[in-house]
Amino acid sequence: MARRLFFVPEVHSGFATLRGDDAKHLTRVLRVEPGQVYQISDNRSLYLAEVDTAHKELVSFRVTEKLPEPARQPEISLFAALIKFDHFEWMIEKATELGVSRIVPVAAERSDKGLDRAAAKRLDRWRRIALEASQQCRRPRLPEVAGLTRFDEALSADAGMRLFADETGGTPLLDAVPVGCESAAILVGPEGGWTVAERMEASSWTTVSLGPNVLRAETAAIAAIATLRMRLLHCHYLGR
Repeated sequence: MARRLFFVPEVHSGFATLRGDDAKHLTRVLRVEPGQVYQISDNRSLYLAEVDTAHKELVSFRVTEKLPEPARQPEISLFAALIKFDHFEWMIEKATELGVSRIVPVAAERSDKGLDRAAAKRLDRWRRIALEASQQCRRPRLPEVAGLTRFDEALSADAGMRLFADETGGTPLLDAVPVGCESAAILVGPEGGWTVAERMEASSWTTVSLGPNVLRAETAAIAAIATLRMRLLHCHYLGR
């Protein structure tokens, strides 16, 4: 039976604790009670744990079993140009559900003005969105949600494949990733697309196409991740 997953700060001597707002959510909204069994993760290992105490601002778990390591997932880094925050937050949620390892917001030339200055204040919220999405989809490790990165800094990313999504054309994404590739970074532009200067600066990356339709930025990111994830999984099994 699939059990709800909760992230905890640490597991120490067989116990883990949640306090404050996290505990309130469990007791008031989810109605957890002593004796109920859930999965918990300290972002390193996965455990089966029983609720030991459940008070208004304190929930403690007693570990009953350390669970096997989950199957290896492809390493995908999403470098996403800043777009309107409600759209960007939807992108974070769905990218997390699709299993990305890292989400990096990027300041692009055509990102809406002012978003770069406001991004730092949003970082905690973005990480909370990633945490809640991880719990919802029961992934045992959180994605890294990085701080805002300049376009030139994003281009120095280290990955098995570095893919530059461009609506003006390029190699079809499915054809761009060779068998044996185990990690990839995908760079997705803002509404309005990349500038000529940005395309020239990204010449060391492989330019890829997501098809003939011009997609919204957040749609392009999710389409790229889903396609890339299936391609990397396919390559992994072929390369065994």
